[in-house]
Amino acid sequence: MGNGRRYSTQQVAERAGVHKDTLLRWMKSGVVAEPHRDWRGWRVFDEDQAHRIETFAKHQEAAPAGAAEPLGRLAELDWTFADAKTSYLTHGLHPYPAKFIPQIPNALIQELSSVGDTVADIFCGSGTTLLEALQLKRHAIGIDANPLSTLVSRAKTATPQPADLDELRGLSRSCSRLARKVGHDAGPLMPATPAFVSDGWRPEPSVSEFWFEAHVVEELAEIRKLIDRLPPVPRLIAQVVFSSIIVTVSNQDSDTRYVRRAKNIGAGETLQRFCRALDAAIVSTGEVADLLEPRFSCQVLNSDLLSEPEIPEVDLVVTSPPYPNAFSYHLYHRTRLLWLGLDQARFKAEEIGSHRKYSAKGAKGLDEKDFAGEFERIFRWLAGRMRGGKYACFVIGDSTIRGRTIDNAELLARAGASAGFAQAGLIEREIPSNRKSFNPAHGRIKREKILILRRQS
Repeated sequence: MGNGRRYSTQQVAERAGVHKDTLLRWMKSGVVAEPHRDWRGWRVFDEDQAHRIETFAKHQEAAPAGAAEPLGRLAELDWTFADAKTSYLTHGLHPYPAKFIPQIPNALIQELSSVGDTVADIFCGSGTTLLEALQLKRHAIGIDANPLSTLVSRAKTATPQPADLDELRGLSRSCSRLARKVGHDAGPLMPATPAFVSDGWRPEPSVSEFWFEAHVVEELAEIRKLIDRLPPVPRLIAQVVFSSIIVTVSNQDSDTRYVRRAKNIGAGETLQRFCRALDAAIVSTGEVADLLEPRFSCQVLNSDLLSEPEIPEVDLVVTSPPYPNAFSYHLYHRTRLLWLGLDQARFKAEEIGSHRKYSAKGAKGLDEKDFAGEFERIFRWLAGRMRGGKYACFVIGDSTIRGRTIDNAELLARAGASAGFAQAGLIEREIPSNRKSFNPAHGRIKREKILILRRQS
């Protein structure tokens, strides 16, 4: 290798302007040669190897998104990504049931779009596609009817300035001091003192008193009051951190089970959990701010797709749409939505595919024909916002409706064909057992499909 400078995998990836996972994928597929390894087994690149990878990456950026070659490379990937890290940057900022791992949109964006293109996720969930698109030097557009989703997506892609991070550090210090005081006053050897009471806002008693212990309500109310005093960007990030702990300190069993269970949350513990989550968010959002380039924009809309929102023209869609009869996000996120003052009732009415709608008895119950009809409308709307030759990718599994197994990928392909989208590829992937955060009995899947449609000219 000579006596020149040596580079790590991360350093070469940064030099080439790509994500480390992308470089590892190139080496695994053989399009980039593996370097030598040192005595520890770590990859070590010399200057010549680093330069060749940098040149290859520039060629990838300049190449148009053609048809056969990128689709062929996608078909050769190991889509399990079993050993990949999935919570880097702000991907772990907020829990979200059944979100897909970032490596999936990363690979699709790399192969099916170019630097400077606009990538849309029309069911953006927690913003995974949006953050990956921005990292890969694309513009991003996210749409979701769930107001919590759009709040999380905006925070996940936010680029706070140093002053914003200082505001968040100040909030953490204030909550930490209060946590020590509240916890200290509640100690078993301390004389009885009045319980801490906040003058902050809280939801109606049917939420605050049924789903939360009284002292937890007071601590949440105080946190929210302090958050409301912050400037816009730190307030956005703090709201999402606040939301991230609500289910863990409530009597709701989990993010994916809307049943009541006592958790014995101690005095001061809610404040402590918020501080820990906020401190982690200060680090991760600061990393995003350092990484993302301001010339690439991100637009997030809280909108029902059936209302045909106005968006700029897009070059690629990468999304994981709802599975009919699988989840009811309006229900699992209910306490979060209400504590944040968001419109839970509107989202309940607009949510596509919710278990509540598909499990209803009688004439009110929906089936796969209703789902197909909604997506025919969505594809007609989308067709007016994509040029010919562009791709729309849907990551989706099967559903069970009234005992019938529904191949949702096939359903979407038919719906897309009605609006001029032809199937260009179909990839099946195994879902590692530790990857899906929610697999209820009515939506349990072990495999999912990546349907790639192409807008016809």
